[in-house]
Amino acid sequence: MKFISAVVAAAIASAPVCNAFSPSSGRSPLRTIQQSTQSQKTSTSLLDTQTDSGPPYSGPASKPILDSVKFPSDMNRLNMSELKQLAHELRWEVIEAVSKTGGHFSSSLGVIELTTALHYVFDMPEDDIIWDVAHQCYPHKMLTGRRDRFPTLRQLNGMSGFCKRKESEYDSFGAGHSSTSISAAQGMSVAKSTLNKRKNNCIAVIGDGAITGGMAYEAMNNAGYLSSRMIVVLNDNGQVSLPTGTQSAGGVKPASQLSAYTSNLLVSKPFQDFRDFAKSFNRLLPENVQDVNKRIDEYARGVVTGGTLFEELGFFYVGPIDGHDLENMVPILEKLRDSDSNKPVLLHIKTNKGQGYAPALAASDRMHGVGKFDIATGIQQKGKAAAPSFTSIFANSLIDAATEDRAVVGITAAMPGGTGMDIFGRRFPKRTFDVGIAEQHAVTFAAGMACEGLKPFCCIYSTFMQRGYDQVVHDVAIQNLPVRMILDRAGVVGNDGPTHHGCYDLAYLGCIPNLTIMSPSDEIELRNMVATCAGFDDGPTVLRYPRGVGYGADKLQNLFGYDLEDGEIPTKGVPLEIGKGRIIRRPGGVHALGEDIAANGSSDSKLGSGGRGAKREDRVAILSLGTRLSESLIAANEVEEMDPDIAVTVADARFMKPLDVDLIRELAKDNGIIITVEEGSIGGFGDHVLHFLSLDGALDNGDLKFRPMVLPDAYFEAATQYEQYEMAGLNSHHIRGTVLRLAEKVEVPELAELEK
Repeated sequence: MKFISAVVAAAIASAPVCNAFSPSSGRSPLRTIQQSTQSQKTSTSLLDTQTDSGPPYSGPASKPILDSVKFPSDMNRLNMSELKQLAHELRWEVIEAVSKTGGHFSSSLGVIELTTALHYVFDMPEDDIIWDVAHQCYPHKMLTGRRDRFPTLRQLNGMSGFCKRKESEYDSFGAGHSSTSISAAQGMSVAKSTLNKRKNNCIAVIGDGAITGGMAYEAMNNAGYLSSRMIVVLNDNGQVSLPTGTQSAGGVKPASQLSAYTSNLLVSKPFQDFRDFAKSFNRLLPENVQDVNKRIDEYARGVVTGGTLFEELGFFYVGPIDGHDLENMVPILEKLRDSDSNKPVLLHIKTNKGQGYAPALAASDRMHGVGKFDIATGIQQKGKAAAPSFTSIFANSLIDAATEDRAVVGITAAMPGGTGMDIFGRRFPKRTFDVGIAEQHAVTFAAGMACEGLKPFCCIYSTFMQRGYDQVVHDVAIQNLPVRMILDRAGVVGNDGPTHHGCYDLAYLGCIPNLTIMSPSDEIELRNMVATCAGFDDGPTVLRYPRGVGYGADKLQNLFGYDLEDGEIPTKGVPLEIGKGRIIRRPGGVHALGEDIAANGSSDSKLGSGGRGAKREDRVAILSLGTRLSESLIAANEVEEMDPDIAVTVADARFMKPLDVDLIRELAKDNGIIITVEEGSIGGFGDHVLHFLSLDGALDNGDLKFRPMVLPDAYFEAATQYEQYEMAGLNSHHIRGTVLRLAEKVEVPELAELEK
């Protein structure tokens, strides 16, 4: 690999994109780089080496060079030997920091040398480096003044796990979703050129997973057309999906033919010999023949490595090179930096995700996202969950459906682990389809399947379904095709922060005709809704559920009032009637449902004789959609314990579309107050209920108070899910407070008094 890299470096020096050089932007050349050219040809590739031979694993006792680098400008004085040592110390700093907090891990380890080289060669923040997705940005943050903030990583009021423009001037562009970096880099390049800025170095770093997204190719097509000066670094690590290796209809290889295309690298022995021979032979020919052979050689390079694809898009293709070889990367990047050419460049580097830490290299997902872990062994500190996760419950319920119906298939967009498709794929590999990071394609792919009689379950995070919105409307809903859209991570998601919250799906999907939208309150309801989706063929369905775990049998019985046979949670779901909710709690508690219900909807014996709920204004209905039902039940119990007059009914809507209008009418007739609760933004479930009540005339007499409790119009930064719902005002004590205020049982301060 080093031999190839040296050849590529020589080729760059003579290539059209590098045929003119300007002074070196204030960076002094590395003498050690020039001195080591010959040794590169015989040394072993860094890709084939590991820093650890076996456990226990440990890093350096001190990090003197990293300690001396607070900002990239501090790297100017380093020689190559010191630069390598800096990379070694930086890698272990990342390992040690993430072991204490958890976070995205192996992606950062894979770009240690690249990050070091980029910050050495380029001059941020005047130059722009855009990290696609940005989950690999930890070493970048450590070299740009934020090393001391890592104990707060992905915590309340702490440092984000992604790049954020408001966090640092060194974060050129915010990210969290994939395939955006090339578009952003091109926009910056065009802006700098238009504004006649002295420097115009814009670098997009994108992985072989993110480059499967169609937006990346839209950007490359336009960049070549406009001849935008920019460098796209393609970080090829063979990790397209999470985890790579999930059994599916495409096998266990990365879910991308493009990844296979770019993995045809200049590493096979025959091709290395061909390149060496071609260059040697070329020097013996007349100059005009050399020019012809040079073009033939460039075409051969493209055919073998994928360069032709990028060159046809207008890019000059360089590589692939060893992404862990600083001695080779630095001079290549320097020549690209100093070129006067405006032709966009694609630099193809090969890296190992998790490089330098054996436990990461051995894991199926390369320890992509981790909790706290023991450095010596790589073992993560995971407490035993009280109940299975909603994701695993969904996956196993889908297996049940697929066992009974051969038409059931599962689709994921490069997130098999996050959506449960890895579990489904182990049981039904030929019915599992991973399309890569391509949500638009996933939705329309599912629509095509539905046209031919399959029952596709298109499993995508709520936040990522935003990327396929037009396909939901144009390809699914307008044609009323029975595509089952499964939205994991609905609501707030915790420490991934605002780019990953599933706050908006109820609003952006609720306005689309033909959709049936449901949300389970607990694990039993989730199983039932999977069965409901599987059996519903009259149009598209949406099933949304949050990140987290179920409640367990005890809580389901004591809080929700379930009567479980032998105290066991049913393992198989039953279809629900479309558009029908349920009352979970009558005044007096959940177990009042099994008693004789009084005319006013309560089992409380005092009702009607001056006791609980005697007045309409003391009767409250909480109508919940989703897993805020548990908080609603807790609030109802607390309110009735606090006040003997208030009677609280709690209902589970189950469906947002179609609404259970009979249930809503009943609640409006029997109660003076209705409160809706949901894990979604303004414009969602509560607005649909309010719209119906208004049109139905339930608000005309002025004897019904209505309040929607939703996620406020704001972005929630990284924190725990509980902390985020606390900030949103959607925990039980917030619901309790809303009930008491509307029932006029507590005094609400006037705004003028608060201002005093």
